[in-house]
Amino acid sequence: MKLIQILFIYITLLSGCSNNGEPGNAYNPGSTEQGAKFLALGDSYTIGQSVTEAERWPVLLVKSLKNAGAQFRSPDIIATTGWTTKDLTFSVDNAKPATDYDLVSLMIGVNNQFQERSIDEYRSEFRNLLTKSIALAGGKADRVFVMSIPDWGSTPYGESDRANIAKEIDAFNLVAKDECDKQKVIFIDITPLSRRAASDPSLLARDNLHYSGKMHQLWVDAVLPRIKARI
Repeated sequence: MKLIQILFIYITLLSGCSNNGEPGNAYNPGSTEQGAKFLALGDSYTIGQSVTEAERWPVLLVKSLKNAGAQFRSPDIIATTGWTTKDLTFSVDNAKPATDYDLVSLMIGVNNQFQERSIDEYRSEFRNLLTKSIALAGGKADRVFVMSIPDWGSTPYGESDRANIAKEIDAFNLVAKDECDKQKVIFIDITPLSRRAASDPSLLARDNLHYSGKMHQLWVDAVLPRIKARI
């Protein structure tokens, strides 16, 4: 069953590519925009696979922050579809971002679960990424937040193994929360929101594997009240 899932998902990702390929990083360290700096680290959910740039949750979050009176420039994003914790670690190290971000987010792990990577490996690599995230926020843990791993079992591609996928996603999220608690980093559980897609197709992107702009906005609505007091 897992082999069939992998094949279907691979085909879906290929068919969802634009002429320019998969959506990748939106990292622009040379930006001349004014305002506070936000760096979003992650995978397909952060870069917004199968949604427009304007529908990506980091972009929507900056829009909401501006509406709330905060002055932020466009977000920097280091994220690509398919990345595991190891891939993200390599890419952050390679990009060498500045260490003066006013806000840093981390949302990673779904590909660890999908590729059947060990949960012990995830803990070690997630802990390392969390430490890097704090460093990128100038050493201020209160300027970092983590979003839980969405449950892709709520999509049509996970329907045949929904209960097992949910169980595994929950286990990975428990590890992420535990590491966040140790470092006093905000952990925001958006997984229940992702599970609404099982009964609401409007929350799915056109590839039926990722989530729509409407879902991305729900995530922002969950994040905003948790971070407003800290920026």
